[in-house]
Amino acid sequence: MRRLWTAIALTTTAALWSGCEPQATVCPAIAMAPVVSLTITADYAPTVKTIHLKACQDGKCHEADLDLRPGSVSIPQPCAPETERPCSAVASPDGTRYGFLNMGTLTSSPIDAEVTGADTNGAALPVRTLIFTPKSAKPWGEQCQTTVTASLLLDAHGLRQS
Repeated sequence: MRRLWTAIALTTTAALWSGCEPQATVCPAIAMAPVVSLTITADYAPTVKTIHLKACQDGKCHEADLDLRPGSVSIPQPCAPETERPCSAVASPDGTRYGFLNMGTLTSSPIDAEVTGADTNGAALPVRTLIFTPKSAKPWGEQCQTTVTASLLLDAHGLRQS
C-alpha cells in the first residue's frame, strides 16, 4: 500500500511540476512586405491623378509611379441577431486611395521620402518631402521577430507619417 501512495504522490508531483514549465511560443513564419505605403486622404484623393514616390534609406533609393487603388474600411457583420460579437466583416469604400513602393529591404533607419504627381487637370502637385523613421513592433510577442512598417499619409496640407 505504501508503494501505491508513493507512486500516486510522484505522479501528482510530476503532473503539477510540468504545469509550471514555460510554454513554447510559436512565432508565425511570415514577414512584413518591405514597402513604403502611401495613403491619400478621402478629401484629397479626388484631385489626384498620378503619384510618384521616391524613398531613400541606408544609401539606397527606390522610386516609382504608384498604382493607386481604392481604400476601404472593414465593417463588422454580426454572427446572429442574439449576439453582438462580429463573426465576419465586409469591405466598404472610404474614399481614400493607396499605393506601395517596394524597397527590397526595410530597416528601422530613417527614410527620406519625396512625393510628386499630377492633379486631375494635369497640373503638377506640390512637391512634398519628409524624413521619417519606420515603426518597429513585436506584434506576436517579445520572443518573436520585430516587424518594421513605413506608412505615409498625403493630404492637401502635406505629407506625414501615419
